[in-house]
Amino acid sequence: MSHKISVAVLRGGPSSEYDISLITGNSVLQYLPEKYQAHDILIDKEGVWHREGMPRTPHKALHGVDVVINAMHGEYGEDGKVQQILDGLNIPYTGSKALASALGMNKMLSKKAFIEAGILTPESLLVEFKNESGLKRDAEEIFETFPMPVVVKPNAAGSSVGISIARDFDQLLYGLKKASEISSQILVEQFIEGREATCGVIEKFRDEDYYALLPVEIIPRADQAFFDFESKYSDTKGAKEVCPANFDEETTQAIQDMAVAAHRALGMRHYSRSDFIVSPKGIYAIEINSLPGLTPQSLLPKSLLAVGATFPQFLDHLVGLAMDKS
Repeated sequence: MSHKISVAVLRGGPSSEYDISLITGNSVLQYLPEKYQAHDILIDKEGVWHREGMPRTPHKALHGVDVVINAMHGEYGEDGKVQQILDGLNIPYTGSKALASALGMNKMLSKKAFIEAGILTPESLLVEFKNESGLKRDAEEIFETFPMPVVVKPNAAGSSVGISIARDFDQLLYGLKKASEISSQILVEQFIEGREATCGVIEKFRDEDYYALLPVEIIPRADQAFFDFESKYSDTKGAKEVCPANFDEETTQAIQDMAVAAHRALGMRHYSRSDFIVSPKGIYAIEINSLPGLTPQSLLPKSLLAVGATFPQFLDHLVGLAMDKS
């Protein structure tokens, strides 16, 4: 009997997205093709690695493992830290390398990369949180110099955690305080009125170096301003997700081209998912996700189904990419 490839699925981690990562990891473990030997590696909220319920060093937790599927989100798993650990152990893994992961996690640096690549993105500025009184001064200055409405978000967090829209001074101050609870750096971004879209990219898929999936349109409920954390992971409270999106052919192609351009601009690897606003003024890139959610509610698995690909096929492809060290 031939040796099964040993695949460790990393999930959890010291991040505000710990619970989502558990679901993504569970989804990966459930759908990983049977030709692989799966190992569930849990990283707790303190950053301690566990294998078969026992605390282990990363080196011991990954003993005998051929390849890692990184099913983490947010800090530690998506910002380059775990990638550096895996590189140090010389174990191949899915997803982007450390530098691209760190860039993708930092919204302002992502936007700089977009601009350098000629990708349209909303005007923005960065606020450094020092203390409450400093935050009020920042709010006053922004309100006087930056046109409302604005989107206020932590500079380094995913799943739309801590995001708000400010249309007046009080909302701006509230938004800055809310975002400061998650990140000491806060991004204040021009609000673009338009339709929300997201588009995944997979490398070396279906004979294409960069295969863009069909865009998904996200239609928030009437009482929502945008696709927030609850919408993303709730069966009942969610926004409506239209996949494939009802954009015309030209817009669909433009979104796909921008998703590939964003993936390449940040040096992403294997796969990514980029978010856009489609407005009469143009298509704006908002951010890129180096490890998009793979829960049953997530957008990437839905996009795969829309092009006739299954989730197990995608996981098989990812493992292949990681094993190729490509």
